[in-house]
Amino acid sequence: TMAAEWLLGWSWSLDGLRDCVAAAIQSFRDCDAGALAAVACLLLLFVWYCYHVGREQPRAYATVNALMQSEANGVQNGFAYCHSAECVRCGHHDGLNQKLYHNLQEYAKRYSWSGMGRIHKGIREQGRYLNSRPSIQKPEVFFLPDLPTAPYFSRDAQKHDVEVLERNFQTILCEFETLYKAFSNCSLPQGWKMNSTPSGEWFTFYLVNQGMCVPRNCRRCPRTYRLLGSLRTCIGNNVFGNACISVLSPGTVIAEHYGPTNIRIRCHLGLKTPSNCELVVGGEPQCWAEGRCLLFDDSFLHTAFHEGPPEEGPRVVFMVDLWHPNVAAAERQALDFIFAPGR
Repeated sequence: TMAAEWLLGWSWSLDGLRDCVAAAIQSFRDCDAGALAAVACLLLLFVWYCYHVGREQPRAYATVNALMQSEANGVQNGFAYCHSAECVRCGHHDGLNQKLYHNLQEYAKRYSWSGMGRIHKGIREQGRYLNSRPSIQKPEVFFLPDLPTAPYFSRDAQKHDVEVLERNFQTILCEFETLYKAFSNCSLPQGWKMNSTPSGEWFTFYLVNQGMCVPRNCRRCPRTYRLLGSLRTCIGNNVFGNACISVLSPGTVIAEHYGPTNIRIRCHLGLKTPSNCELVVGGEPQCWAEGRCLLFDDSFLHTAFHEGPPEEGPRVVFMVDLWHPNVAAAERQALDFIFAPGR
């Protein structure tokens, strides 16, 4: 009896399905040709839009294998120099605010104005913000209003990335030591950049410079480069993002200066930290520690020095720029678009 009931129900289901399909086919046949053409056009437009938006998403880090097969355009001695008069990171020009507003409008057209209130406010009143900021904090390029302000941040501000970096301390240190051996053979090995200082010597070895990967350098530090891809808040797609090894020789003083923006926090992982080395941000001194991260806002006036004895060797940190924890995800995406390298 149960089997008979099941077969009867199954037959009824097939009849209903057949009737439904037949009704759909008949509706399609009765449909106006103009309506069908309109629906087809809408579908094509939707497919084109999805392709267009997907193609323009920020690019992820290239794989190390891809780096082995590529060379960077415009890279000299392993360091990406900017030659563009339009660069928003490397200098001021009269049309900066208009350029930023144009970039914001272009972003909003393609995506959304939702969540852009603070960025819009910042660009609209950028001149006033930069000119009226107290001398302790004066970002040189872009100030995002209403962000919490402090010279230093606790390790919990970007806990995941701090833990990843500290867990890989030995990996980064080993790759640095291999690089540093080249200094015994020549004054400035390939890939290193010497920075201007009032006294002493300050060298940097960039993996990411102003949002652009330096392939030759990344190939020489493959594990450290791969590590950047596992960080959740690393700035890698706009001109405010950097990752490098920074070396101060004994007797070096870095002149007081301001960073370009307050949308980031700068993370220093101590690799070698001799005595009498200090970082001073907003008038507050802090010391590095080997294997530990120090987070600070470099839009504050800051300086660093190494006054330790020569026999203790250089002070070395791995530096990486992370997003300020109070910059929302939608704002990060928009800022990556507005401040994309070369835009």
